[in-house]
Amino acid sequence: MITDGFLLISLLLAISAALVVADRSGRFKLLKYVPGFVILYIVAALLNTFGVFDHDGGDITVVGDTLREVMLPAMILLMLFKCDIRQIIKLGPKLLLTFAVTAASIIIGFIISYLILHSSLDPEAWKALGALNASWTGGSANMVAVQEVLQAPENVFGYVLIVDTVLYSFWLLLIFSSVTVSDKFDKWTKADMSKLDFTDRVSAEEEKPMTLSSIFGLIGFALLASALAIRLGELLPEVGAVIDGTAWTILIVSVLGLAIGSTRFGKTAGSNELATILLYLIIGIIASGSDFTSLAEAPLYLVAGIIVLLVHIAIMLIYAKLTRTELFSIAVASTANIGGIASAPVVAGAFNRQLVPVGVLFALMGTFLGTFLGLWSAQILSGLA
Repeated sequence: MITDGFLLISLLLAISAALVVADRSGRFKLLKYVPGFVILYIVAALLNTFGVFDHDGGDITVVGDTLREVMLPAMILLMLFKCDIRQIIKLGPKLLLTFAVTAASIIIGFIISYLILHSSLDPEAWKALGALNASWTGGSANMVAVQEVLQAPENVFGYVLIVDTVLYSFWLLLIFSSVTVSDKFDKWTKADMSKLDFTDRVSAEEEKPMTLSSIFGLIGFALLASALAIRLGELLPEVGAVIDGTAWTILIVSVLGLAIGSTRFGKTAGSNELATILLYLIIGIIASGSDFTSLAEAPLYLVAGIIVLLVHIAIMLIYAKLTRTELFSIAVASTANIGGIASAPVVAGAFNRQLVPVGVLFALMGTFLGTFLGLWSAQILSGLA
């Protein structure tokens, strides 16, 4: 049994490193469909379920909680370094409206799903669903951030993480398949395709290679900003059921990250890589406290996710018809919400390679907004519990 906190962190980093190396090698097909951090969660949770981690003796819990508290704001800050608000504004009102309606449809889906199933779910399921909502309006980093604020039970969080992976894979397959019917869809909605002629206004900038100074600068700045944001967040008042010191901390670093993204410092190489390392470690720490002995409720969360997607589809079809919106905008906005930075540009490229920057900017919008939309959704669900 592992009781030493340093040994726990070292083991989680070693497993994460092995998964990343395996993913980059391209030899393991499983990693093409299941993100590495999900496999990390399953492995760490299984180790805890079988009693490998002893939380009663040693300092595992103290070390894990301390590192998670400090690393989370740093991760959010680094994730937002590439989010240039000036580029996002250039997308134009129609595309921004499409993104907003997409996010709203997902939140409405969670509300309807919870109203239908809440009597059969865990009493604290609203916390886990709020975290899933953050993922489906942003990304995995937003999900972890909301989990940190709400402290949903680890086993329930594990269920929604798996649901996120399963339904995301299905959704991505459906979106890619829709490319073949885009012409028919656009005729049905009577979309004006000339509205997409804005590629000269939105461009993707290449990142410079990482250097020792860029890595040191990012680590030092991110950790210092995290520490100061935590202290400032503790001084601000709590509001409602979800806005506490941790939520204030995340808000502070999110606004700071958004501000930096519009400056030359936002182009510093290595921010995404460092943020990904922190994401793996945070998820591993959460998983090390999860227990898979009670899996009876897991299928219910899958049903909840399916209901959300069905509501999302219905609302987006109505919106597309009423506003004469082309399938490209709907598909990329949906993928940017439910998928994130890894998938939205790929989907955009499947429609038109010149429109890849739109997918990137949509995903970055979700990275900034996802945490707050997830917390807002959780606040609504808590009132329905």
